[in-house]
Amino acid sequence: MIQYIGLIIVGVLGFYLISTAVPAAQTASTILAWMVPILMWRKLGKTASQQAVCLIFIGLSCLMFSASRGVFLGWELIFSANLPPLAMFVAVAFLTLTNPACEDPELPKGTKAIVTTAIGTHLLGAVINLSVLFIFGDRLQRRGVLSREQLIILPRSFCAAAWWSPFFIATGVTLTYAPGMQWLETLVPGAIMSVIAILYSFIEVRFFRKTSFSGYPIRIESLFVPVILAASVICLHHFKPDISIIRIICLLSPVGALIFMKGRPRMSTFKHFVGSKLTSVNSQFALFLAAGVFSTGIKSLTLVYPTLFSFSGATFTPLIFTLVLGAMIAVGTIGVHPLMSIAIVSPLLIPLSPDNSQLGFLFLSSWAISTGSSPLSGVGLALTSRYHASPREIVQNNWHYAIAMWAITSILNLLFF
Repeated sequence: MIQYIGLIIVGVLGFYLISTAVPAAQTASTILAWMVPILMWRKLGKTASQQAVCLIFIGLSCLMFSASRGVFLGWELIFSANLPPLAMFVAVAFLTLTNPACEDPELPKGTKAIVTTAIGTHLLGAVINLSVLFIFGDRLQRRGVLSREQLIILPRSFCAAAWWSPFFIATGVTLTYAPGMQWLETLVPGAIMSVIAILYSFIEVRFFRKTSFSGYPIRIESLFVPVILAASVICLHHFKPDISIIRIICLLSPVGALIFMKGRPRMSTFKHFVGSKLTSVNSQFALFLAAGVFSTGIKSLTLVYPTLFSFSGATFTPLIFTLVLGAMIAVGTIGVHPLMSIAIVSPLLIPLSPDNSQLGFLFLSSWAISTGSSPLSGVGLALTSRYHASPREIVQNNWHYAIAMWAITSILNLLFF
């Protein structure tokens, strides 16, 4: 069965899309999703397997305790809680087929190099996600190492896309845990925050660090695909608001990948991707499914003790927004995945009846800031393992950035929500 993992993963996405017209297909999608980590368990990384086991154990313990008190949310919800963002993750993975090729042998230097590298990382990363970090990093490295300035520009510019990009998995998670969130309402403040984050990093590297910056030789035509895809999502969501943003992305991403695919011949490139590269998402399957069990367990506890979690008379004030955001950034910096902190915080904040889009902005901000600042996030671990970056250096580079973005995000929350 292991040799068919790629097809099973494609089946997860396919049945999820079919469930729009045939709700029973969601069961098939859920079963296939759980088959992935079960069949690939021995190939999971140690960190991913440990986190998954911990989340499932705590979640099932909460569910069994709640069931003994007469509260049971149903097997379908328990095992499929995170199916929508997981299907979106699979769909977005296809966009790596549109990776741009680099032809320029020389690396540009100076101010223009900082700007093109930051914008290129941001816009391309907004669509084809983490693979862009490797494309840029592999091109910029010298003897397997990135400069301190490159370690500032690349992760911050990439992670800032979490504030607004519909193709970032942060959006799928947020739409799941902030039910009723209107993505277009977070688009403007999110885009503003991403611009501020990039400007902050540009000013730091250009004016406060004297080392010459070697940037990525990006071409304008390389930005065509991400701009077209992002615009397509925004337009379709505007004219068809009844279709969820996750389903739009799940449909457009594979279609866009096939249209703008770089490899030739197309069919053999597609088969190679499904059979070899798509299987690398097994750790994400384990983490997302386990987090779904965990969050359902927490939700069931809130129903067992409604008075304890009712926060009678309390409201979701700007102060609570600021304090919760700070806490989520702090735990994200020490290695807690944003998905886990969102799964914990969501059932606790929803009883406060917050504006759903404001809650979504909180989750997106915690994701963008913590992943761009922490040596223990997925991005941070990629930098330390692939480019030999020092965890201490990453912390020293980004502690002031995290504090500044936290403060500015809190101000934008006041202005927009």
